[in-house]
Amino acid sequence: MVGGVVEGGHTKRAHLYEHRFTHYFAFTCVVGALGGSLFGYDLGVSGGVTSMDDFLIKFFPDVYKRKHMHQKETDYCKYDNQVLTLFTSSLYFSALVMTFFASYLTRKKGRKASIIVGALSFLAGAILNAAAQNIAMLIIGRVLLGGGIGFGNQAVPLYLSEMAPARNRGAVNQLFQFTTCFGILVANLINYFTDKIHPHGWRISLGLAAIPALLMLVGGIFCAETPNSLVEQGRFDEARKVLEKVRGTKNVDAEYQDLVEASEEAQAVTSPFRTLLKRKYRPQLVIGALGIPAFQQLTGNNSILFYAPVIFQSIGFGSNASLFSSFITNGALLVATVISMFLVDKFGRRKFFLEAGFEMICCMIATAVALALDFGDGKELSKSVSYFLVIVIFLFVLAYGRSWGPLGWLVPSELFPLEIRSAAQSIVVCVNMIFTALVAQLFLMSLCHLKYGIFLLFAGLIIFMSMFIFFLLPETKQVPIEEIYLLFENHWFWKKIVGQRNQHHGKTIAV
Repeated sequence: MVGGVVEGGHTKRAHLYEHRFTHYFAFTCVVGALGGSLFGYDLGVSGGVTSMDDFLIKFFPDVYKRKHMHQKETDYCKYDNQVLTLFTSSLYFSALVMTFFASYLTRKKGRKASIIVGALSFLAGAILNAAAQNIAMLIIGRVLLGGGIGFGNQAVPLYLSEMAPARNRGAVNQLFQFTTCFGILVANLINYFTDKIHPHGWRISLGLAAIPALLMLVGGIFCAETPNSLVEQGRFDEARKVLEKVRGTKNVDAEYQDLVEASEEAQAVTSPFRTLLKRKYRPQLVIGALGIPAFQQLTGNNSILFYAPVIFQSIGFGSNASLFSSFITNGALLVATVISMFLVDKFGRRKFFLEAGFEMICCMIATAVALALDFGDGKELSKSVSYFLVIVIFLFVLAYGRSWGPLGWLVPSELFPLEIRSAAQSIVVCVNMIFTALVAQLFLMSLCHLKYGIFLLFAGLIIFMSMFIFFLLPETKQVPIEEIYLLFENHWFWKKIVGQRNQHHGKTIAV
């Protein structure tokens, strides 16, 4: 799943900031929401399309024959086709590569430029996929969609964070995650109905991605560049005018001065990627840039989101029933994100990670046990076990959606100081896309060979990552970003690595 970037390096004048709600700011939120819905729609639609008979008949007849060879039998290997999974994962490999181009364009030409390029690429991919006549057209379309995701995930969260008032930045940050989940839910609902439209229902599902892409393109053209980006480009007068417009007041002196100073300090770092490797940033590198983005994908949740319809068919559900069941589970994801938005600042990041992690472990073990006892070798699942699995997967997604889903993006964005934030965010997106692509490509093959053991594997991984959080991540709730480094200087483990820097007036933060 995708998140945002939290700005905030300099806050010595934060008490002087003023803002009023403006329709212009609401418009920027809409543009950001469309960026999230693009990612979510594609995430949800691809799994449903790969389980539609009409789609399989046209592009993957071998998979279709295997699926229907024994109508009354179910097995784990019906959809184990590497070209079929390449249809899904090619987007994420493309997004991984495009992230680096997006990082350069976003820094040099601004966030708006990357939003427009991302929308154009996604629009072209949606049209090509809807019109596809062969596998090559499908894959090229997916690559173009990946370009849109790569540019969008890099620029849109950054755009939202820089446009949002500091006081509301956390909630606005999670808006991207919320609309991603909403996009997934809408995609599943569309798949549920287009599966009944023969023989081109799958074309409608894939082609409808063009609508949010077109809206984001128009929004990107009419929205202004962020004040931060304008200052970086030396367009100071324009930056101040935009800041006044988005804050709804002329009294922006304090925020504008902080913005200029923060930009000057960040530009003083000539090689942010090399700076990120320094010993004093080791906790941020290990936890924020590498660990959490990788673990977010290894929970097993995105495997369920990618292939929920396929999973439900493989374990005995009919076509429509499987799409409906995946629609229910994605509803859980949306509800969980709302819970996280309202409660994570109250209860804290660590508690959400650990409590939800325990639930996810129990759900994965329960799924594995149910399948081991009641499935395989031509046996269909009983109705009672099938319903049990839907409930368990629902609870699993509910736990993920309030922990590793949104926090997998929010926590890394809190850890990075301003001078390495841009470089670190690129690494976060890169690592996330690498593991997203690997999971997408390897899951169905793993399901085939490991059978119910795949869910035990995910349970083991969640145990490991929960221990990682418990021992290495300090609580970042309500800690100012510029004081995050003090958490590591006082942490039982990290203080041995980062040492002690100059204490600010003897101030320490309890971990």
